[in-house]
Amino acid sequence: MSEDPIRLTGVRFARGGRTIFDGLDLTIPLGRSTALVAPSGAGKSTLLALIAGLVAPDAGMVTTPFTPAETGLVLQAYGLAGLLTAAENVEVALQARRGLRRADIRRRAEEVLEQVHLTAVADHLVEELSGGQQQRVAVARALAVRPRLLIADEFTAELDRGNRDGIADLVFGAAAHGVTVVIATHDRRIAERCDAVIPISDLTGAASAVRTDN
Repeated sequence: MSEDPIRLTGVRFARGGRTIFDGLDLTIPLGRSTALVAPSGAGKSTLLALIAGLVAPDAGMVTTPFTPAETGLVLQAYGLAGLLTAAENVEVALQARRGLRRADIRRRAEEVLEQVHLTAVADHLVEELSGGQQQRVAVARALAVRPRLLIADEFTAELDRGNRDGIADLVFGAAAHGVTVVIATHDRRIAERCDAVIPISDLTGAASAVRTDN
């Protein structure tokens, strides 16, 4: 039996005296890539946080078939531990997964860091890395846990063109293998690669997909 999609129903969310969403209805299909598109500061990150369960709505409901353990996150602030190495940041995420031996954790961390072209700095402290390198560590960490849901917030913002395209290939490759990918972006080139694009034009009302590819 197929799972129900991710749904936000009648969601209201306010912070600091500002109503960000009010009566928001949104459906996100599973096993595909969906882009939430709006200018910076328009509320995309808040919407991703609601979908990921990092924050709760003031009213309404968010339903998802995915558990936190099945979710990989790439946050705008990266969420990395500066005093750990790039490899250790990936390994920490894997240590929470049951059934993985130490050797398995180390091997998987090495694999994903190689995929994002960071093998040479795997043993460098994160605080020693550039912003673009840190962003790639965050992507590697999210992919390492082999998530069923991947949420990525402006995951190419710090990357040059060469790295941007390579990292995007990894993220959309996950979607091609059945991972539900939800991204926030104002990069038109990234959005165009998604199966569905949702422009958040009225953050106090309802959002709906305006393009869905077959």
